[in-house]
Amino acid sequence: MPPAEQAATPRRAPIWDAPVRLFHWLLVALLAFSWWSGKHHDMDWHRRSGYTILALLIFRIYWGFFGGRTARFAQFVRGPRAAFAYARALATGRHVATPGHNPIGGWSVIVMLGSLAVMVCAGLFSVDVDGLESGPLADYVSFDHGRVAAAIHHLMFNLLLGLAALHVLAVLFYLVRLRRDLITPMIHGRSRVHEEGAVEDLAASGWKAVLGMVIAGVCAYAISRGLHF
Repeated sequence: MPPAEQAATPRRAPIWDAPVRLFHWLLVALLAFSWWSGKHHDMDWHRRSGYTILALLIFRIYWGFFGGRTARFAQFVRGPRAAFAYARALATGRHVATPGHNPIGGWSVIVMLGSLAVMVCAGLFSVDVDGLESGPLADYVSFDHGRVAAAIHHLMFNLLLGLAALHVLAVLFYLVRLRRDLITPMIHGRSRVHEEGAVEDLAASGWKAVLGMVIAGVCAYAISRGLHF
């Protein structure tokens, strides 16, 4: 086989490191559990779920700088020009699969993480209408500000549900229209790519992952205690 043809042969290659995949599925489960516990007014478990989401968020931000190649913000956060160019390529049928997040997917990650951060932070300062249930940082704000935080917390959760629905629709679009499966690679970490697009070594360091987990856990625990020691 000529070298050019051999280079274009699709094959399975690593695409997502284990911490990214674990973050993704834990976040899905915890958001569902947070909704359930909030609906049933089980605020003890709702807070525990929120603290765990906070730890996940801190870890993902850390991993965006020190994680595997496809997990790093520098790899998938592109400028508006790249995002528009990718959208035009999709519209004209000239889509080219890329390892990791594409330019539009990269910005969707940033929007999701930003919305998640606002929701979690608002929950930390929120106070219920009776003043009986409150976040661990509610003592640092007035009652009125705590009620505003509670409203923002509720609003942002609904926004996240909308973003999650858009994410599912995008995954279905890729699966049905472009014949590209985005679900199973997020389970086993490998995807079918062309040789020139393969990421041979994700460079995901085990000790950096452990360090990030420790940092995230300590920060989330300190915040859950209201920063009181």
